[in-house]
Amino acid sequence: MAETTQAVQAKPKRGMSKSLRDSLVAYSFIAPNFIGFCIFTLVPMIFAIGLSFCNWDGVHPVEFIGISNFVALLSDKTFKAAFVNTLVYAIGTVPLTLVCSLGLAMLLNQKVKFRNFFRTVSFFPYVASLVAVAAVWNMIFSPSMGPVNQILATLGVENLPKWAAGKDTAMLTVILFSVWKNMGYYMVIYLAGLQGTNPELEEAAELDGASKWQIFWNVTLPQLKPTTFFVIIMLTIASFKVYDQMYMITQGGPGNATMTLVYYIYNVAFVNTPKYGYASAVSMVLFVLVLFVTIIQFKGSSSND
Repeated sequence: MAETTQAVQAKPKRGMSKSLRDSLVAYSFIAPNFIGFCIFTLVPMIFAIGLSFCNWDGVHPVEFIGISNFVALLSDKTFKAAFVNTLVYAIGTVPLTLVCSLGLAMLLNQKVKFRNFFRTVSFFPYVASLVAVAAVWNMIFSPSMGPVNQILATLGVENLPKWAAGKDTAMLTVILFSVWKNMGYYMVIYLAGLQGTNPELEEAAELDGASKWQIFWNVTLPQLKPTTFFVIIMLTIASFKVYDQMYMITQGGPGNATMTLVYYIYNVAFVNTPKYGYASAVSMVLFVLVLFVTIIQFKGSSSND
């Protein structure tokens, strides 16, 4: 009898183990997103990497040409202008949006009247239609009939800026538009970060006689370091991928004053005679640029820690 009981206990259990069942359930939840990522992101990325070494217009067979596309970039004046404009846009947009969104979050984190209303108004440009707000922005900054230039004229300014129509001011116009449209979104992120700070540290610093600026710089801002790092990463990636603002405000002009890498990729691939291989080469340069800047930011953050 004892031997029979031991034999029954030693008999392996049929069916799926709990750990395997849990793993399959987890993978079933991950699978839709992972399949979508592979189909719409990973496979096109691999195809673009291979296509950057080829010549293809979408009609004739793909022709392998090695690094000829990358060599051609070195003498492409439009590509050089787009590369510089992308850097200028990123350098102008990232710190300005960061400062404005943080300042707006600090202001609207205080106990002021109609605080929720002002938060909603500040966030509205981000969710509003880009076409609508870009049209309004162009009317406001119109060189001839815009209210901004009319106000400047009443103040005695003689050489009124042409804003989006001028080569020297077009990039500034797009940067200001981008900051105004996006700072509400990053304000919400900073508001969430401010809710996680420790108010007792600020109260202790205030009791020790620290000024408001000293409290902000030495107590509040260090606690917002993870939030700031996230905002910088997101802003940097978004600034290098900018396209819609340029298309709606300036169409890359006047001349190539606001031509960015993504806008140039679009023109090469879809507007002019299709050169999908050349456009893929430009996209690889953009990918390396974003990767390089992101790695530097991560290393800088880890060294500060």
